[in-house]
Amino acid sequence: MRLRNFLDIDFPLFLAALILTIFGILFIYSSGITSTGMLVSREYLRQIVWAVSGVIIALVIAMINYRRIYDLSIYLYLGTLLLLLYTCIFGRPVNGARAWIGIGSFGIQPSEFSKITTILFLAWYLDNTRRSQNSFIRFLLSCLIVLVPMGLILIQPDFGTSLVFIPILLVMTFIAGLSIRYVLFLAASIGLTGTFMVLPLWQTAILRNSVPAIMVLNNTRFVLITILALAVIVGIALFGFNRYKKRYFYWIVYAAVVIAISLGVSLISHKVLRDYQIMRLIVFLDPNVDPRGSGWNIIQSITAIGSGGFWGKGYLQGTQSHYRFLPQQSTDFIFSIFSEEWGFLGGILVFILFLIISFRLIRIMKVTSDPFGTYIGAGLAAMYSFHFLVNVGMTMGIMPITGIPLLFMSYGGSALISAMTGIGLAISIYIRRFQH
Repeated sequence: MRLRNFLDIDFPLFLAALILTIFGILFIYSSGITSTGMLVSREYLRQIVWAVSGVIIALVIAMINYRRIYDLSIYLYLGTLLLLLYTCIFGRPVNGARAWIGIGSFGIQPSEFSKITTILFLAWYLDNTRRSQNSFIRFLLSCLIVLVPMGLILIQPDFGTSLVFIPILLVMTFIAGLSIRYVLFLAASIGLTGTFMVLPLWQTAILRNSVPAIMVLNNTRFVLITILALAVIVGIALFGFNRYKKRYFYWIVYAAVVIAISLGVSLISHKVLRDYQIMRLIVFLDPNVDPRGSGWNIIQSITAIGSGGFWGKGYLQGTQSHYRFLPQQSTDFIFSIFSEEWGFLGGILVFILFLIISFRLIRIMKVTSDPFGTYIGAGLAAMYSFHFLVNVGMTMGIMPITGIPLLFMSYGGSALISAMTGIGLAISIYIRRFQH
């Protein structure tokens, strides 16, 4: 390790990640204490081992020129695809998802590492094709690169982790300069699909009243007829565009295809979603629909965060966690414990640390002279930001429960080491930001 490289490390980025990791260890320890003061979990010891390993890995990667993995990115990507496929078949079921592989008590979650390898390979592809004039083909192939690991993770099924790939794709293709029409097309399709999925659940479980316009979204025959009608509209509009070259025909096709795709995917989702996944969407809309069942997690999490007040109850003084009211409290709901014991000020501190990480990654994207490094930074920024927003939003009841961990803080070796790997890559890019 050369001294010059060490001194060039992006210390704000590294220290923010390190502080969040230390916070995670402290509150994983707190989550293992009962109301009687007994320590019933040794998870914090494992987290310390993973944290030390993650920091070492981050520093080693930082000292290696990230360009060395340029030509290896496709092999890393294909390797994780094989691991994901193996996991789907032979993986160990945990919390309803076959997402783990390993021997005995030792296991890894390949989906966590696939986020990093997908970012690397997509960055490689976008860099290799940046002089291409066909933006549409670039976007289609970028979607394919992301959808393959995303689909394998959905099969496990791990809906939460699969969602992380969407912002990665959107942000990286936007930064790569692909037409904003394609990026907005995908974003609009995803947003409208979510709306079509949630509306029937809202009507059935919360409104409890029949609204004809919403009821038809669950009617397979009506949806298929609507999609067929939209296909006819697309055909007519395409003919009009080719014949008269009027721009509004293009936007008719654009809107009709978005609506058709959204209706089709939402219909399929209602057929394939499992009961517990449907209930997660329902209790997100109103946790009091099932307060002692599916809504319990959200209600207890909101209670814990609210009870912390401005200053918090003090470290190791939380009641929701120590009386075991919060399930998955060392993983999905670590922020709830943190906010209960360190209050609003502690929550703001976590917000600031994640903002530092996001802003430093944005700065790395702006100052690096290498497009490959820029695209990697964009993917990492999307990944960390999405994890933070969804996990914290979930604990506050403003996002549905998806099982996405709070990176650096939640218990888990795969998530922590992959997050630190990303930090190492970002620092490596920063050190060599003026090289090309």
